[in-house]
Amino acid sequence: MLIGEYTHTIDDKNRISLPMKFRKEVGKKVVLTHGLDNCLFLYPIREWGKIAEKLANLSMGQSDTRGFNRFMLAGAIDVDVDSVGRMLVPDHLVKFAGLKGKAVFAGVHSRIELWNEERWIEYKKRIEARADELAQKLGEIGVI
Repeated sequence: MLIGEYTHTIDDKNRISLPMKFRKEVGKKVVLTHGLDNCLFLYPIREWGKIAEKLANLSMGQSDTRGFNRFMLAGAIDVDVDSVGRMLVPDHLVKFAGLKGKAVFAGVHSRIELWNEERWIEYKKRIEARADELAQKLGEIGVI
């Protein structure tokens, strides 16, 4: 399971080191794509296959479905993790997520999210302020 939060630096060549904690779990190749809330989603290959299959099975007749498929699949790219744990983030994904300087890796069960550090801090503040409300909603549907 991918959990935890780690801050790393992205260099001027768009390289960033994958946290040691995640390296064993994700392997030598990952898939990076647009994420929600202006972060990037990083999937181990085995998990990406499951996500891509689910997306492929959605109806092509609905505009929203086509749009979301394009958002997730067209922006996706296989990325190699080198022998020292670094990976190269493509320019279009760096721009999308606003990555520069410090970036945060957040483990979210079967994926890792990669955030601009400032956006991550702001996002966490908003979620933490609503934690009780969110717990209430999840309790109403039997999740917690």
